Amino acid sequence: MEETSLYIVPTPIGNLEDITARALRVLNEVDTILAEDTRNTGKLLKHFEIKSNLQSHHAFNEHKTVEGLLNRLQKGEKIALVSDAGTPVISDPGYILVRACGEAGIKVETLPGATAFVPALVNSGLPSDRFIFEGFLPHKKGRQTKIQELAEEQRTIVFYESPHRLVKFLDQLAEAWESDRKASVSREISKFHEETQRGTLEELAAYYTEHPPKGEIVVVVEGKKIEKKPKGNKYKYKDQDQ
Repeated sequence: MEETSLYIVPTPIGNLEDITARALRVLNEVDTILAEDTRNTGKLLKHFEIKSNLQSHHAFNEHKTVEGLLNRLQKGEKIALVSDAGTPVISDPGYILVRACGEAGIKVETLPGATAFVPALVNSGLPSDRFIFEGFLPHKKGRQTKIQELAEEQRTIVFYESPHRLVKFLDQLAEAWESDRKASVSREISKFHEETQRGTLEELAAYYTEHPPKGEIVVVVEGKKIEKKPKGNKYKYKDQDQ
């Protein structure tokens, strides 16, 4: 079996205790750690006394750095990719590098670990057996079109949103969809001020108008309810005269 060269390593989204023993081992053993923000990751490495080399890798430079990273990986260098928090590639940089490694035949190993939308979905109280993850919607162009497209979606829908756009986002959904559709807003997951509010889209918009939120936000919305047509009488009665 070919030896792993690139490791995708989730990091805590809040509580440092959420990091796994396996993640710590890999971060200690690799030659280089690619970080979305070296300042944030540097604090994590210092806390766990990890000495591996740290290199910047983010959305603004990943197109330029991929070729060089592939060359290093092909020469046997062991590299780990992390994001500021949670699992890399999920609404974070890394997709381009992972795709390039797959095309070049370089083995990629993804460790399981922290991510924000799973605990938010579970904690929402909404159906979680079937759901879709939309992440961040476009800020401007295509935003309303996407909201309209999702209006008929019957599965639970999971979004990421920034705190300063949350109320506007909830208002947009309430206007385009049913304002009484159930939803939940989770913020600061696994941190000291973790909070989940549940209600209708209209109620949540009103709540966060009065209580401006802080921190990272996950919005979970129930899918469109389809009215079931009453079925005909399945019992056939014989004519009493027969």
